[in-house]
Amino acid sequence: MITGRTKLLAIIADPIAQVRTPQAMNTMLSEMGKDAVLVPAEVSREGLTSVVSGFRNIGNLAGVVVTVPHKTAVPPLCDTLSERAVATGAVNVIRRDAQGKLHGDILDGEGFTRGLDDAGISVSGMSVFLAGAGGAASAIAFALAARGPKKITISNRTQEKALALAERLSQSFPNVEFCAGDDPNGHDLAVNGTSLGMALDDALPFDPARVQPGAIVAEVIMQPEVTPLLEAAEQLGLATHGGRKMLQGQLSELAKFLTQDMEETL
Repeated sequence: MITGRTKLLAIIADPIAQVRTPQAMNTMLSEMGKDAVLVPAEVSREGLTSVVSGFRNIGNLAGVVVTVPHKTAVPPLCDTLSERAVATGAVNVIRRDAQGKLHGDILDGEGFTRGLDDAGISVSGMSVFLAGAGGAASAIAFALAARGPKKITISNRTQEKALALAERLSQSFPNVEFCAGDDPNGHDLAVNGTSLGMALDDALPFDPARVQPGAIVAEVIMQPEVTPLLEAAEQLGLATHGGRKMLQGQLSELAKFLTQDMEETL
């Protein structure tokens, strides 16, 4: 039951209708015995700065989940950032302290790699192809690199952005080969780290026919659960890994981050 003592959590996006985090998170909060509720809020790019500024003044707000298209715009609006948020240039979760200060972190990568772990997929020694260089993709690249792959190839519509991400990653992980490129052939794991696939008329983020036999095609898109990319990959006989596994892998990390200062419900 929501009362005057209930801690408020928000998830911001534009659009917001497709998000599935509130349902899963509210179930988890209840199971954890936390008097808190996560609610969706549609926030435009133009309104982001004023909305985040307003969060500082909501005394019962404990934190915010950040998703498309705001992840790379939020870091300058926070007071402090985690090391990985600085490295990736993105934030997908904010914790508000009692003084109204905002601390940003990025847990997309941890959620994605935990989902791989749960599916028995080890990236150690792998060659990985990653479509995207935005907030989620950058976090995934950072988390994948920490797992010891042989190589990560980054594909992006703007090649300069892919090259810049590859350069940042190479400074943190000198034992991994990073490059920019658009061909998924020759890789053991091909990941869509973009928003392509949320709409039925979206172009494919890469051509699954170019993925080598025996490789795995993975998604970050959670809705629809079977994206056009995954459907095409399955028709080609490729193994697939859906985006919902990333959400499942990330939920516990998000809940722990957002509720670490909350007392359990008596």
